[in-house]
Amino acid sequence: MIPVFLADDETLVRAAMATMLGLEADIEVVDHVGSGEELLAAWRRHRDSGGPAAVAVIDLQMPGIDGIETAVELQQITPGAGTLIVTSHGRPGYLKRALAAGVRGFLPKTTSAATLAEVIRTVNGGGRYVDPELAAEAISAGDTVLTAREADVLEYALDGASVEDIARRAHLSPGTTRNYLSSAMAKLGVANRYEAALKARDKGWI
Repeated sequence: MIPVFLADDETLVRAAMATMLGLEADIEVVDHVGSGEELLAAWRRHRDSGGPAAVAVIDLQMPGIDGIETAVELQQITPGAGTLIVTSHGRPGYLKRALAAGVRGFLPKTTSAATLAEVIRTVNGGGRYVDPELAAEAISAGDTVLTAREADVLEYALDGASVEDIARRAHLSPGTTRNYLSSAMAKLGVANRYEAALKARDKGWI
């Protein structure tokens, strides 16, 4: 059996994923939690109990530490840990950051349960899998000048949202959100956050 840990702050999505994976004969969902911090705690308990090598399936965007930061922490706890990111935000910066962090799987949330199970098996066996469409988008978009968090706040600025609304949606404080917006605007050489968002979108960075 392949022990699997899930982390996603959307309870219904997480529960559905756990149920579908639980139908696989060779996969056991040991625990599913709503944050990176909870996943790290569950992973440590599994390690300390002498459990076998496990695979972590992690949502990219969660309150607190995000999926990639969680993966980095897992690598420190268990070097070479099998980690897989699922996301609805397949931007180039995220993919490159994830691979640099040692993540071995990167999939959109639209992936079928059967494909997710196969990728878990691949990662568990030491292999890698990146969704071909996300990989192609990353290559065509080129290198981004934006950090992942700057791209986050710009994406939320596309519909003209206020700083307070952007902060709420990105799980950040308004002050931190303003700092990210200002930094992104400076990098892109524009006068306001909406122009920055449009320019970043045109370049394929959000």
